[in-house]
Amino acid sequence: MIRILVIGCASLDTLRLSDGQTHYTIGGAGLYTALAAARVGAETILLAPKPQPLPEQFSLAANRLQWIGPLVSPDDLPRLEIQHHGGGRATLLAAAWGAEAQLTPAALDDDLSGYGVIHIAALSSASRQLGFLRACRKRGAPCVSAGTYAKIVRAEPGTVRALFAEANYFFMNKNEAANLFESWDEARPAPGNLLFITDGKYGLTIRSGRYEEHVIAEKASELDPTGAGDAFCGATLAALAGGDDPAGAADIGAQWAARVVESVGPAALLIDR
Repeated sequence: MIRILVIGCASLDTLRLSDGQTHYTIGGAGLYTALAAARVGAETILLAPKPQPLPEQFSLAANRLQWIGPLVSPDDLPRLEIQHHGGGRATLLAAAWGAEAQLTPAALDDDLSGYGVIHIAALSSASRQLGFLRACRKRGAPCVSAGTYAKIVRAEPGTVRALFAEANYFFMNKNEAANLFESWDEARPAPGNLLFITDGKYGLTIRSGRYEEHVIAEKASELDPTGAGDAFCGATLAALAGGDDPAGAADIGAQWAARVVESVGPAALLIDR
């Protein structure tokens, strides 16, 4: 079985949906990514601050993953507040990163060569992500992936570009790409590396060297788009590591992203159908 390591966080989220409803749920880029990879069949390890004792709302998630990382109080979990505007648009209203500071490269195994891919999910800064990427390389990781989000694209564009240049796979949305690159031609990784640029209901574009391909989106009735991009990332990575070609893997990722937006939080990744 393919082994995937996801470096990131699990969080407690307040979601204010476009229909006026407010939901309190589990979340976090690391958790969404890891759960989606597991649903596609990968043996998934999540390296994230782990609450001890484990709150009941995390029990289903913990059963699907091997969750490792520094033990922290539940009160110290990261907490995010997100406002959704409809059409896949959202604003991060507030972020308390809590115990994320305890997540450092020192928690990595000395030998990472046995993983099919290691993904570095969104953290509080691109600098932290880049530090993890370089630590993974030193420990023999054969394939490293990373994602980003709008706030650090605006705050640390140079570091995000370095992260993009050094990662084998990179995930971002169209708005983030427009803010990071001066031209569409710049949004192109080295041959052999892959860039996935998602665009909600309009699908996504895959780029590598001179290769470019568009993948259509899976139709979905949007309820809560939180974590859809991360679910796409995790499912795509598991499919890639399992031998699928980039377009086929992205199609699997798009299917899981569609399921996620139709329910609140990561429920679609936790409930067997």
